[in-house]
Amino acid sequence: MGEDGAVTSASQRPDGPTPAPRLIATDLDGTLLRDDKSVSLRTVAALAAAEEAGIEVFFVTGRPARWMDVVSDHVHGHGLAICANGAAVVDLHAGREFVQVRALPRATALTVVNTLRKAAPGTSFAVEMTTGINYEPAYPPFFQDPGATVATAEKLLHEEHDDHAVPVLKLLAHHPEMAPDEFLALARSAAGAYASITRSSPTALLEISGLGVSKASTLELCCAERGISPAEVVAFGDMPNDVEMLRWAGTSYAMGNAHPDVIAAASGRTVANNEDGVAVVIERILAERAARG
Repeated sequence: MGEDGAVTSASQRPDGPTPAPRLIATDLDGTLLRDDKSVSLRTVAALAAAEEAGIEVFFVTGRPARWMDVVSDHVHGHGLAICANGAAVVDLHAGREFVQVRALPRATALTVVNTLRKAAPGTSFAVEMTTGINYEPAYPPFFQDPGATVATAEKLLHEEHDDHAVPVLKLLAHHPEMAPDEFLALARSAAGAYASITRSSPTALLEISGLGVSKASTLELCCAERGISPAEVVAFGDMPNDVEMLRWAGTSYAMGNAHPDVIAAASGRTVANNEDGVAVVIERILAERAARG
């Protein structure tokens, strides 16, 4: 969900001609999805047309793999999606199987927990693992995950001394009173040396990954495997967890409903998610490609 006044007119393209990309990378919530979490028929058609034209589409999201059903029918070709802000690459064609995991070390997560407890008293935590989410008693409950374990973060992150320890994808930190951007700035100042810290929620909810793990860094790895350069990527996003990806991509669009930091990072701007801003740009790219012959 974005935090800036929505753009409802035609999208503002970057300077120069619209590129002929090889890959489109798009966030989901507040970007590709409408506010009711649906994928519009127009967007479904645009994604299919892009794939038909030989442009790969990657969904790049903060969502865990288990919340990808909303778009699993709309990923073509490779079937891959980048989840948990870059901590996992999953195959949606193979039942959300994990293809790559970039885990947050448990010892590092504990260091962040201890640091934030001191810097921002009242913070509560949840731990997102490859097997699901668990959280502290004070953490806002996840009704989507009724089977979660409820315990202190220290207990949830207790180091398992065997080869079958469940990987931690990210740590979530919630504060009941602080403003979202204030909490993000404080956390980065206090614990940014240990982990990558960002946010995508309109509330004071932070998402904490392994140091250097982000949507951008995992997308870069996926593109390198395909011989695709940043200049051949068009990216879309709306919240702070998209900033690095939008800066990395050769062409990028902030949604009309985007956070101010996202608008500053992107090279262009499209209309809001509820007006199918991603589809608007894809349709223009394909129309210009067809006109060029």
